Amino acid sequence: MMLENEALAFGETEGDFSAVDKARVVEALGKVLPPGTLMYDAEDLRPYECDGLAAYRALPLVVALPTTDEQVVAVLRICHELGVPVVARGAGTGLSGGALPHTRGVLLSLARFNRILKLDPLARTAVVQPGVRNLAISEAAAPYGLYYAPDPSSQIACSIGGNVSENAGGVHCLKYGLTVHNLLRVRGVTIAGEIVEIGSGALDSPGYDLLALVTGSEGMLVVLTEVTVKLVPKPQLAQCVLAAFDDVVRAGDAVARIIAAGIIPAGLEMMDQPATAAVEEFVRAGYPLDAKAILLCESDGTPEEVAEEIARVRAVLEDSGATEIRVSRDEAERLRFWAGRKAAFPAAGRISPDYYCMDGTIPRKRIGEMLTAIQAMEGKYGLRCINVFHAGDGNLHPLILFDANQPDELERAEEFGAEILELSVALGGTITGEHGVGLEKINQMCAQFTTAEVRQFFRVKAAFDPPGLLNPGKAIPTLNRCAEYGRMRVSKGHVPYPDIPRF
Repeated sequence: MMLENEALAFGETEGDFSAVDKARVVEALGKVLPPGTLMYDAEDLRPYECDGLAAYRALPLVVALPTTDEQVVAVLRICHELGVPVVARGAGTGLSGGALPHTRGVLLSLARFNRILKLDPLARTAVVQPGVRNLAISEAAAPYGLYYAPDPSSQIACSIGGNVSENAGGVHCLKYGLTVHNLLRVRGVTIAGEIVEIGSGALDSPGYDLLALVTGSEGMLVVLTEVTVKLVPKPQLAQCVLAAFDDVVRAGDAVARIIAAGIIPAGLEMMDQPATAAVEEFVRAGYPLDAKAILLCESDGTPEEVAEEIARVRAVLEDSGATEIRVSRDEAERLRFWAGRKAAFPAAGRISPDYYCMDGTIPRKRIGEMLTAIQAMEGKYGLRCINVFHAGDGNLHPLILFDANQPDELERAEEFGAEILELSVALGGTITGEHGVGLEKINQMCAQFTTAEVRQFFRVKAAFDPPGLLNPGKAIPTLNRCAEYGRMRVSKGHVPYPDIPRF
């Protein structure tokens, strides 16, 4: 335990980068980057001012677009020498503000690292650069009867480097795992410009499991330049069951009962009535609009395996009180069932000027309880919310609808989201599932983790990034932030660390 008169350690307060000299940074980077790969005029920086969380915006000091590992090394060495923050960015589709630029730092775009370097159908692996789109891997592997399993809804645009940084999931992660379960090796560069390789081409590696540590680290430890992913065979058959319920609690209970029965579907998704109404108007998937909630449960494998699992799922759903059950009759109908779920985000954009997508995870058995609580919050904050869940693993994505042009609606949406996240913790869950913490959920980290745990996070970061230059101010809350957020205990008027500046 740190004593009150002890000097503040790494991570206790926000880093001070006010002394960074833009002209000096531009001059130094201009010597190692070719023409057209360095931008520093405000008009050129504007496209990089936010990621998928457009509510938070900031202009970077400069943007670097390297094309080789050597250029990445050179940029990081210069930033390390000059004490300049670095924020790595891929496709910019993240939803937590993880790629929000630092106003006194370099935005390091890896968009030009977009090549599939090697695809080995026999080993079922692909070596790709971090700027390669998620779906492009599956498209390249398709002629060999293979694909890359993690499938976030943004897979047509999101890059694999961002997937690794956020440990992205998707509809089929229940059976096939998250990004971390589908990686073999990553290559990256430290802030000091040292190239490191973590993992290997083998299924396991000796020593600490640093691959799992780097996956989901949100660009705070190393800058990725190469990723080796696993590929899996395309199943012979896939079928989807659509089940309607007249009560959201019963639908949530059905999810828990399916898993309790030992069934691990390829995908198990849930949408509430407002969500189904929004997507039905958008894609005409044929959803039952009178249902309070619908479940989508997919089975894949051999025809015999699918038939057996579908029969077991149907039995559980009937016993759980499903009012309607449909089984896809062909591939076109299966894709139509999923089209609605995949279109939930754009559908929300059609019915509201703005929406705020949350990301928390709770125990499956408490899904109904969470949905009931969200309905009460809608009245409290005066905002609508449509709900889509990766129900099989308890990952929820409430979409809070608001209009940023109306006074205080953004603030109310943020408060609404914060209450959902903190309730997720209270229900035995966590504040994120696959979108990451970034800047969006950093205050709620104070609610989930103790001061000792937060310090340990910073110790891990310091082992890779001693000066704290990689994506500073993200993911891990400093002590002064938690103090400001009201999570530090005040006993008998005694304020811990009174000299720490509050926001």
